[in-house]
Amino acid sequence: MNKSQILAAEALGTFILVMGGPGTAVLVPGFDGKVLMVSLAFGLSLLVAAYAIGPVSGCHINPAVTIGLAAANKVERSLVPSYIIGQLVGGAIGGAAVLGIAGGVKGGFSASPANFAVNGWDALSPSGYGFASMVLVEIILTAVLVYVVLSTGHQKFAAGMGGLTAGATLALIHMISIPVDNTSVNPARSFAMAIFAGGDAVSQLWAMFVFPIIGGITGAMLYKFIND
Repeated sequence: MNKSQILAAEALGTFILVMGGPGTAVLVPGFDGKVLMVSLAFGLSLLVAAYAIGPVSGCHINPAVTIGLAAANKVERSLVPSYIIGQLVGGAIGGAAVLGIAGGVKGGFSASPANFAVNGWDALSPSGYGFASMVLVEIILTAVLVYVVLSTGHQKFAAGMGGLTAGATLALIHMISIPVDNTSVNPARSFAMAIFAGGDAVSQLWAMFVFPIIGGITGAMLYKFIND
């Protein structure tokens, strides 16, 4: 596939992820089971995107996954910019769509770090977790995600099960870490919401690039050590 096709496919897939995951978090009123619902929404969104664009781009829809796969020599490094640009553009369009829908609620809606499914620590953490907790969950859980994604590409892995496995993994990751930092493990997902919420969501956005990418590379290196 050429670079423009990859860019377009990744933009579409990331749009689906942002609409399905953060979109659910923003648009569904709060209730006791919301963590489970949002976790499943992220997993199902990844599953849908995987079967929609997987044959074109492999459905990374996450810069940390793309960089991790490049570190493991599973994607051409010359294609990495096309992947990441598509992911950021698609995520931004998805965030804009969520904001547009939310704005139709009775009484209106104004995006802020408090109501737009952003990621962060301290005041932005749903349960008040600090910086160190955020760093640990982002590195560890992104490493797990990338390791699983790489495992689904193994020749012994059951054909056609990659999307389901990756989706289940992403859902589990959200169940674990939503209380900590609202779960990033994906810089494009964090970028998509922070640019509209503003405030601390933007000032803390750097961390949602740095630590998931570190985690992605860690997962790739662990995969290579165990499997190669």
